[in-house]
Amino acid sequence: MGRPIDDNDREQVRKLHAAGKSRNDIARAIERSPSTVSKIAAAFDPPLSFDRAAEVAVATQVRRADLAARRADLAVTLHDIAERELARMTARTLYFEWGGKDHTYAQKWQEEPIPADRRTMMATAGAALDRSLKLAPPREEAGEQSRSVIGRLMDGLARNYAERHGSAPGGDDG
Repeated sequence: MGRPIDDNDREQVRKLHAAGKSRNDIARAIERSPSTVSKIAAAFDPPLSFDRAAEVAVATQVRRADLAARRADLAVTLHDIAERELARMTARTLYFEWGGKDHTYAQKWQEEPIPADRRTMMATAGAALDRSLKLAPPREEAGEQSRSVIGRLMDGLARNYAERHGSAPGGDDG
């Protein structure tokens, strides 16, 4: 049988509990078992409680709010990346090459990127938008059928192509 509970034990439990220590932390500090600490705490009027459910619930809510804010920030960053890639698709582009036996440098400006580069830019923009929309889905407006951002983007690109080349991609007019 362990040593009897004394006033010093009771005072230590009260002080450490008031300091926010857990039952197990108090038990270690006063070199008693956790069940003895629980017995001492229950004997107070009113009894001391080690229930931290409310604290844990608040901490969980705060963590969820922080993560939601981080997801929203990341969604904005991904949208910015998509917009930069889309802007590059019609921007003047410098192509260069370095090589040959004499290690020569050559460069050429194009009015817009070559098709292979445009496809890569489109894939990058599409992936960034897709991830962004998964992180922060758009809210549906009541009674309004929402179209996807990517669908609107593809329509715009097709119109842009038709305006510049006189026909839709693939030879279809309209």
